[in-house]
Amino acid sequence: MMLSPDAIRRFTLKRIAAQAGVSKATVDRALHGRGQVHHQTQQRIQQALTELAEQESQGLALGRTLYIDVVMQAPRRFSQQVRQALAAELASLAPFRISPRYHLFESITLPDMVRTLQRCRQSSSQGIILKAPDVPAITAAVNELVSQHKLPVLTLVTDLPQSQRAHYIGMDNRAAGRTAAYLLMQWLGSSRDSWPAIAVVMSSSQFRGEEERDMGFRSWLREHYSQVPVVDIAGGQGIYHGTYERMRAALEEHPALCAVYSVGGGNGAILDAFRDSDRVLTAFIGHDLDDDNRRLLSAERMHAVIDHDLRADLRQACLRLLVSQRYLHASAIANLPKTSPIQVVTPCNLPTD
Repeated sequence: MMLSPDAIRRFTLKRIAAQAGVSKATVDRALHGRGQVHHQTQQRIQQALTELAEQESQGLALGRTLYIDVVMQAPRRFSQQVRQALAAELASLAPFRISPRYHLFESITLPDMVRTLQRCRQSSSQGIILKAPDVPAITAAVNELVSQHKLPVLTLVTDLPQSQRAHYIGMDNRAAGRTAAYLLMQWLGSSRDSWPAIAVVMSSSQFRGEEERDMGFRSWLREHYSQVPVVDIAGGQGIYHGTYERMRAALEEHPALCAVYSVGGGNGAILDAFRDSDRVLTAFIGHDLDDDNRRLLSAERMHAVIDHDLRADLRQACLRLLVSQRYLHASAIANLPKTSPIQVVTPCNLPTD
């Protein structure tokens, strides 16, 4: 691995090692070519240097350092949104320096996710922000981190309610689903002889947040429009190809399908599937004001996006971790909201910044 002399001069071995979660000796070997260093370890050291340079550019070189690990299984567009939101909040938390280490995956096996969490603990993590499936293996891994190693874990956007995580940070997903059902039915109309089918598109049924949105959506429909058929589409992981193929298959099977509640993303793929099937999409609601959804809203290809303030969420996560490590008094989080306020963004109120 070739590292610039400037990078070597700017950061000490100790800082690079702490950021990368490896030993100083390993960093020394990588920097100076003294012996074998595994390719993945070399990549992690290079990523650490990039992260340190980002933090330095944001003026975060002074103060006490809190090393946190951000572990996420999510489409790249959402992971990047989280990374940008966290970077935007870090400078406001001076004099503390929070040094994030990112472990971002679009797709990962459960054993590999568990190993990633274990490596965070082994690399002296002081807190974990986690987005992961709600399955027994992940719950067990979180419980081990908390109970045996006293490592605080916060869940972001999607919860692990049976685990010993310290706190869930995100919106009330059931309320978000109910909001989506209410809005869709306003666009579809309240009285008609026959009802079109509505698709609920999930990236994976294993994510608690998506499951709760689906449950909220269905509960509102049962209460108000029980005759409306709902089509389940899951497993595309919010990634283009998988979402497109599942949407095309559903359109072939359900000729009355003309509205979509996109819980898990892949919205460009959904629109392309309707276009290629020569079908009209009457109403379309999604989640998260990422770059893709911002463009689709601006072009009025989506009717609405259900959003929440991700920067506020990540600020709350940082404050909670600072309190857990006794860098701040508990009063710093006493008035934080239980859940994030739900925001409905349309082409008419699309933020310009």
